[in-house]
Amino acid sequence: MSGVFENKELFKSGHTACAGCAVATGFRHIMRAVGKDCVIVNATGCSEIFTSAYPKSAWEVPYVHCVFENAAPVAAGVVEALRAMGNDHTKVVVLAGDGASYDIGFGHLSGMLERGHDVLYISYDNEAYMNTGVQRSGATPWKAYTTTSQVGSKIRGKLQNKKPMTEIVAAHGIPYVASSTSAHYTDLEMKVKKALSIRGPKFLNVLCTCVPGWGTDPSLSIQYLKDAVDTHVWPLLEIENGYLKMNMKPEKKPVETYLKGQKRFKHLTPEDVSEIQKMVDERWEGWVWREKVDTERKKELGE
Repeated sequence: MSGVFENKELFKSGHTACAGCAVATGFRHIMRAVGKDCVIVNATGCSEIFTSAYPKSAWEVPYVHCVFENAAPVAAGVVEALRAMGNDHTKVVVLAGDGASYDIGFGHLSGMLERGHDVLYISYDNEAYMNTGVQRSGATPWKAYTTTSQVGSKIRGKLQNKKPMTEIVAAHGIPYVASSTSAHYTDLEMKVKKALSIRGPKFLNVLCTCVPGWGTDPSLSIQYLKDAVDTHVWPLLEIENGYLKMNMKPEKKPVETYLKGQKRFKHLTPEDVSEIQKMVDERWEGWVWREKVDTERKKELGE
């Protein structure tokens, strides 16, 4: 019977996500990698609304919904309770949006990482508070329009840069940190499986298109995520035991390839696009430099 169940979808169709929702697409592949023996802890947000509105559920596994800020400590409590009962095999996985991860639950996430709980925390990053009306979050990119970072004659979208969450989490010194997208299925599933094979806290940051929030064509949701990677806006990488590895180094496309067609960026001037290109290039060069340093350090230490 185990062979039969391996092909069963653990994240079911029939939920109420928007057409083209990359969060739903990502969840399907995440659950294929996680498997049945798990507990899912889901913070308040879009995914909680479209997957678990009473009395229906899209989850074929044990599922806990918690408030915006406390997904990390709830997951920590679940895993410690399981281990206290002698259960060393059931995986505990958090699924939380950028609002819950980058902002409201940031302190609780940091505490969970510092304490070393055996939890995989997956942040699905659609770059704003989408469920409550597309308000800015710490993950919203510079110059992006949201309902709380509007565009006018003086203020031209969000004034602050996107919070470097992947780097911040890695600074906690946890065993495994990685980034992926809902479009890069093989990469995403591989990283989930790898993370779950490691004891201790793990973090995966997954970029996801939001059709109403980004103002994009539903049929192009996956293409925008591919463009994010191909323009170097969103690198696919792993930081394992402190060492960085770039998983893809695509030939760079102009950042305009990714920005065009998104209504949240339609107000950008050529000067804005040029400045964003410069920022993307500098950040990419920083990642490449660090990978080179880490590779040389591993060789010197014989690791």
